[in-house]
Amino acid sequence: MNNAVAGFSKLSKEEKINWIAKEYFSTPSEAIALLKNYWNSDEKIQKLHDEFIENTITNFYIPLGVAPNFLINNKYSAIPMAIEESSVVAAASKTAKFWSTRGGFKATVIDTEKIGQVHFIFKGDVSKLELFFVQTKAKFFSETESITKNMQKRGGGILDIVLKDKTDLLPNYFQLHATFETKDSMGANFINSCLEQFAKTLREEASIYELFSVTEKNIQIVMSILSNYVPNCLVRAEVSCPVEELKEKHILNPTAFAERFVQAVQIAEVEPYRAVTHNKGIMNGIDAVVLATGNDFRAVEAGIHAYAARNGKYTSLSHAKTENGIFTFWLEIPLALGTVGGLTSLHPLVKLALEMLENPSAKELMQVVAVAGLAQNFAALRSLTTTGIQEGHMKMHLNNIINQFEANDDERILIHKYFKKNTISHSAVVDFIENLRN
Repeated sequence: MNNAVAGFSKLSKEEKINWIAKEYFSTPSEAIALLKNYWNSDEKIQKLHDEFIENTITNFYIPLGVAPNFLINNKYSAIPMAIEESSVVAAASKTAKFWSTRGGFKATVIDTEKIGQVHFIFKGDVSKLELFFVQTKAKFFSETESITKNMQKRGGGILDIVLKDKTDLLPNYFQLHATFETKDSMGANFINSCLEQFAKTLREEASIYELFSVTEKNIQIVMSILSNYVPNCLVRAEVSCPVEELKEKHILNPTAFAERFVQAVQIAEVEPYRAVTHNKGIMNGIDAVVLATGNDFRAVEAGIHAYAARNGKYTSLSHAKTENGIFTFWLEIPLALGTVGGLTSLHPLVKLALEMLENPSAKELMQVVAVAGLAQNFAALRSLTTTGIQEGHMKMHLNNIINQFEANDDERILIHKYFKKNTISHSAVVDFIENLRN
């Protein structure tokens, strides 16, 4: 394919697929058949999915699983998880069951403040800009009233607006730094609409401000956009129990286990190479629930990883300690989530997932998501400090390898029987299958 295509977005769905199949695939008919095989048979549902994004050609499936038995703040929940990685749902479920008999998870929302900024260039006397801002601040609120009216009825709105001098970072760079409460919506459109009005007001009011020179009146708006870094939109999840209650099949010496567990967390606190993998495990749980509930996992990822590096060094999101015979494991993370608006009111499976969670508020969903992350981290650390991470993971991965080689029912029985007692690796499974067939 050496030629660009003109007007691709204007082609029908069928035309897009036919063009792609012809230009990029050696067997176009097979490519077309595969794409259409993943269409929903219900035309109304398929049309809904087609319109979520642009240039849609098919649906890309990710399994939706359920992790039951999560006791959160003395109430049981079954948590929906959308993820393709094997062992994640199993690990979450196992951890939920483990802690359900040890007091369960405790979760608390610390704050729900979200942030947006108007980035602008001002060339002139900073003291005059500061005076201008003080005299104009009320107008930023009054001229966004049509935008904030409904949000205010729900108890949200603009919390504050401050002028920030960032000229130590870039010449002539300033911000309007605004904080928001968006209640049960994630609030991206609301925040960005407010910010764009702030920018308009800033530009218009500056152009007629008598104390500004001609140059100072010419404020240059660079951009107006929310921030996905929300360090004051925090939730805490925690588990704790007497050390002796940690005992189970794989934890015969709970005191030694607690010591190794705390050491493993401490290593992630001081070693960035370990911290990244440690936090990735946390995000396995978080992303799966965020995706299942129609929220923006990319925004959540960006904000959480920025938070992990907020003190200038990337570190663990979770922490552990043993004091006075009590083992405690916890995390605090920023989470900007919504349960109304966007996909939450459009995607049928998102609506189902939220109903499964008994239609939570945004705060309640924050707690569920944080707990899922903590559970996943506990499962990983328990494996790492006892049997090793690969034993459970490879058992789950075994099915993927079997499916890859399209093993029949008789072969599956023999494969599972053999690898109950033998080490699982991709090469070992492939060799065993080839030997069976030869």
